[in-house]
Amino acid sequence: MKKVFSDIIQFRGNHYDFGYMQGELLKKSPILPNREKQWAAKRKRHFSINENEAISILSTFIPGMLDEIQGLADALNWKMEDALREFGGYYVDYGRSGCSILTESDFLIRNYDSHPAGYEGRYLIYQPTDTGYAVIGPSMQITGRIDGMNEKGLAMGYNFINRIGSGDGFVCNMIGRIILETCATVEEAIAVLKKIPHRTSFTYVLLDTKGDTFVVEASPRSVVARKSNMSTNHFEILTEENRYHMEDSLRRQKVIKGSRQSNLTIYEAFRLLNDRNQQLFSNKYGAFSGTIHTTAYHPSEGKAWFALGGDRLPVIFDFTSYLKGENMKITQVKGLLEYDTPFVNMEII
Repeated sequence: MKKVFSDIIQFRGNHYDFGYMQGELLKKSPILPNREKQWAAKRKRHFSINENEAISILSTFIPGMLDEIQGLADALNWKMEDALREFGGYYVDYGRSGCSILTESDFLIRNYDSHPAGYEGRYLIYQPTDTGYAVIGPSMQITGRIDGMNEKGLAMGYNFINRIGSGDGFVCNMIGRIILETCATVEEAIAVLKKIPHRTSFTYVLLDTKGDTFVVEASPRSVVARKSNMSTNHFEILTEENRYHMEDSLRRQKVIKGSRQSNLTIYEAFRLLNDRNQQLFSNKYGAFSGTIHTTAYHPSEGKAWFALGGDRLPVIFDFTSYLKGENMKITQVKGLLEYDTPFVNMEII
């Protein structure tokens, strides 16, 4: 068993200052040295960017992000082009992962399944003062979000489908950040997902305060939305984009379908995904499909639940109170994984 943790980072202010603050934290963290080692072999092949094009497209979809990246660059004493490559979420390669998502009319719960060596261990609560909505959720590639909820009660999580046939565009975590920071409803999020260029194939699961819940199937070639309360790792409409091996994804979907016949409460649904003796939690970390975190979002109450590893009681964040000016008192969430590799925020790997 490996003890792991996520740092809770909260900030109110403009995007530049938010970026600068994160850059100062990164100077003291093993995250960037670990990423340099992990990505060195791929960078020349997969991390090429056109700086002007990246700036133009970020300005179109999430204007505050350029200021945040500039703040990161200034704090780290980097060139803007290097900061865009590392933090811009455009033209950047992304590893495969698993994941299961279950929604009801008043909550969204998901397991994020991947490899611990790619997990940043950063949980962000950010309330911008210049542009965009306040967002709570775990980060990926510093500026992106794995899942989350915004001040309007829009919740989002995504599931990996396929990297084959990748195109020019944003990766999933930056798309998640764009949705949460710029959209107030499921309808607005679907519209953005149909406009934005997609690097690889993912589903995006959306829930808002009206109880509307949709799964959006998105690839570099097509985007379609369907009303649904569950998602694993395969498309149901854009089936030509699916991987050949879908057995485990179909198995988890069957488990979720069976569970929804009993009108689960949010806590019962959380236990279904987080308990090791259930059929959705996974210990397959070496295969990039071990459950790292379980999150739940309760838009009507403005609460966010978070746990690392299995058989855990969730830490519950009162996002509504934060939006009223009350800071979160917790600084770190701890957990246990049945795997020896630490998160990249913990030590030099």
